[in-house]
Amino acid sequence: MVEQLKHECGVAMIRLLKPLDYYQKKYGTWAYGFNKLYLMMEKQHNRGQEGAGIASVSLNKEPGTEYMFREKAEGKDAITEIFSRVTEEMAGELYMGHLRYSTTGKSGLQYVHPFLRRNNWRAKNLCLCGNFNMTNIDEVFEFLTAQGQSPRIYGDSYITLELMGHRLDREVERLFEEAKTKGLEGLDITRYIDDHVEMANVLKKTMEHYDGGYVMCGLTGSGEMFSVRDPWGIRPAFYYRDDEIIALASERPVLQTTFDIDSKDVHELKPGEALIVRKNGESRLEQIMPAQELSACSFERIYFSRGSDCSIYQERKRLGEQLTPAILKAIDGDVDNTVFSYIPNTAEVAYYGMTDGFRQQGYNVRTEKVVWKDIKMRTFIADNSERNDLAAHVYDISYGSLRPNEDNLVIIDDSIVRGTTLRESIFKILDRLHPKKIVMVSSSPQIRYPDYYGIDMPHLEEFCAFRATMALIEERGMWQLVNDTYLACKRELQKPKEQMQNCVRAIYEPFTVEEINKKIVEMLRPQGMQAPIELVFQSIEGLHEACPNHPGDWYFTGHYPTPGGTRLCNQAFVNYVEKVKK
Repeated sequence: MVEQLKHECGVAMIRLLKPLDYYQKKYGTWAYGFNKLYLMMEKQHNRGQEGAGIASVSLNKEPGTEYMFREKAEGKDAITEIFSRVTEEMAGELYMGHLRYSTTGKSGLQYVHPFLRRNNWRAKNLCLCGNFNMTNIDEVFEFLTAQGQSPRIYGDSYITLELMGHRLDREVERLFEEAKTKGLEGLDITRYIDDHVEMANVLKKTMEHYDGGYVMCGLTGSGEMFSVRDPWGIRPAFYYRDDEIIALASERPVLQTTFDIDSKDVHELKPGEALIVRKNGESRLEQIMPAQELSACSFERIYFSRGSDCSIYQERKRLGEQLTPAILKAIDGDVDNTVFSYIPNTAEVAYYGMTDGFRQQGYNVRTEKVVWKDIKMRTFIADNSERNDLAAHVYDISYGSLRPNEDNLVIIDDSIVRGTTLRESIFKILDRLHPKKIVMVSSSPQIRYPDYYGIDMPHLEEFCAFRATMALIEERGMWQLVNDTYLACKRELQKPKEQMQNCVRAIYEPFTVEEINKKIVEMLRPQGMQAPIELVFQSIEGLHEACPNHPGDWYFTGHYPTPGGTRLCNQAFVNYVEKVKK
């Protein structure tokens, strides 16, 4: 993807099941848990470069000494920074790490996970992090304030911490009363509470309030560890268990590499399911919320997750392979006079699939590395115009890789979102090679709708497909369609969100993919460019054929898995039209 999206987040959790001296003797270091956590986080660095945080809990510290530790830092070097602060005192049995990409535009150390809620009772201490975005945080905020709470920060992370912390308090109080009925007193009550906290109760009472995509992870001061996945399976989580450790991460290869295990040893957390580890190390899976229709994110497979996952690698190759008929049509079958390449780096696997597809049909394809991605240039000393000019040179080309005015250039990317980098950089530099024709290929379908489940794509006007569609509407004098859609969205917003339909889909219905493609080319084509351009997008059917176990396609179809997503999409169109009118 030429335009890097701020997206997702990465989570990592480890529970050591043996005494700490076991790892010291076997692995020769007190830092075994931290070392594994560090590796898991570095292997997920792609999921968050705005900040990072870690937490640990020690089960055997005496009262009056710290037993729950947390470190946080901002910036792309945050992982190195926080682990440089780790000391032997912080070693424990429970570890948690988080990598952050902001999906709200808010920045600052206070927004970096994990979040920590303190209390003198060990069992009431809660540390929380997650890969999530909630669509109904306003409703949850109202629920909290109606109970008399007064949250200090309006944000889904902080509000979730307070809501879950409140439920944890109630669980501890339930156990306190239960211990008294058993005749326990003093420290025996505390020990009873610490040994019997039931996190399933806490999670069920907390997560029932939420609409969104999430993997929520947490530790308690008394030694509970948990991770729960949203009922639609939107966000991913994988876990591994043996007799030494229990570990969880956002991606399967992270666990395979960290613990040198086979893919069959790693299991995916199911929709609505939680992995719960008790203070004594016993673990179980429990259904926290009823599973809904599976809507696992297809964008994870196209772009977000690392391509080293065995399944994702094959899926990305299929996405490229399936595009060969459309590409053949775009180059008029002239494979002999066509060079095939890709936009580095995430489209490389789809490129292998694309070229394999041609070879399987008997074509001898010519392949070149036409585009190079340079180190990100420092533009902080330039003014706006100079900064734009420097940013346009993040990519460079292999001069002499095409025969000028003779060769077509087919170049694949994993997705085309805003189109800004294509217009400002890619198309300009490719034109210097003087191709007879440029065929720009996207291994994903046209991105037409915002995301509200943890990815930085909240506004319709950001997408080149939407802007092109609105341009076609204006050209053809179809503003009645815009007004009708606007009024329909306003009516939907008056309904309970569970009854809402996505009325924005009507905007695209009069136009074919090809018509929108041509308009996108007109809009993105730099002034003075010589080579003709044609766009080829993956079809929705091709997407599902390549990624059959990840049907979540709301970016492309507008079929949101949760009512909150539908509501926000209707609101996005209302906001767009009202801003245009204003």
